[in-house]
Amino acid sequence: MTKRTTILSAGIAAGAVAAGLVGGALWRRRPTGADATWAPPPEDLGPIEAFDGTKLAVRAAGPADAPLLLFSHGFSLDMTTWREQWSDLGDEFLCVALDHRAHGRSEVPVTGDVTLRSMGRDLATVLDAVAPEKRAVLIGHSMGAMAILAMAEQRPDLVGERVAGLALLGASASDLLRGAMGGVTHLLRPRLGSVTAAARRVDRLRKAILAGPGDVSAIVARVTQFAPEASDDVVNHVLHLAERTSSLVWADGLSELIGMDFRHALSRITVPALVAVGDQDRVTPPAVAVELAAALPEGRLFIVEGAGHIAMLERPEQLNPELRSLARGAMGLGKGRGRRGRK
Repeated sequence: MTKRTTILSAGIAAGAVAAGLVGGALWRRRPTGADATWAPPPEDLGPIEAFDGTKLAVRAAGPADAPLLLFSHGFSLDMTTWREQWSDLGDEFLCVALDHRAHGRSEVPVTGDVTLRSMGRDLATVLDAVAPEKRAVLIGHSMGAMAILAMAEQRPDLVGERVAGLALLGASASDLLRGAMGGVTHLLRPRLGSVTAAARRVDRLRKAILAGPGDVSAIVARVTQFAPEASDDVVNHVLHLAERTSSLVWADGLSELIGMDFRHALSRITVPALVAVGDQDRVTPPAVAVELAAALPEGRLFIVEGAGHIAMLERPEQLNPELRSLARGAMGLGKGRGRRGRK
């Protein structure tokens, strides 16, 4: 593959980011000694068995008797991407995070089921297993936010009764092609083919570019996923996670994200809902967040300045106070004793 061909392929794959990290998987990660700083939350609550027997990794930080926050990560990532949240908010809340099926430390389903609706059922299972009597605020990023919408669609009884509020970061309820693929959609979706075939083409491109020049893949990753000020540590970690994600997730999981539509479920979400988006998010642009917030009965928009698609790691000092305020308000807490964000 020539460098020119690699660059062209990188451009196509960069446009195929679907609520997660095509660009991320293209980064050739430089060796670092910082892995220990990306450890998951300290308390192991798992494995928790899903409806189909898949074992889910679940961990927690914070006082066991505190109000509950449940974190749901994005496509091709894992629970460690919530590091800046559980380490800050864990002074006031019990912060519980899971690795979604076929991600991180959770099992790959025997059936290969990586649908959003199954992930939504997994969230309900974790909520029931961890705190059957507690109300909670659910916080999701990208694919993880869409899994929350899938849970609300399938288990509307939980919303309000058990789920006191939601935070949806870098999210969309439908038409992901518009925000994530933009003008290159026609290059990925065959005229007579399917979104699954398109997603498999993306996975093949991902593997080809990984074998190409590292400088090209690094540029693609930064341009598509992050604001310019994102630290090397954050970029390296996020893209390392995406790089090691299986082809099952890239093919079936990506096609699921492309085809999903949960707009019909939004009117059922009658609890406070924070919709946050980076002002430089190229995956789910601010216009998508504006539309989502307007469609939610109690939606509120928050623009994270100087952030791309990974706002919770790029600008936690802006996002965390909003999450704390949402949780306190949704669960009827006072100002509390929580400390200010670390950064």
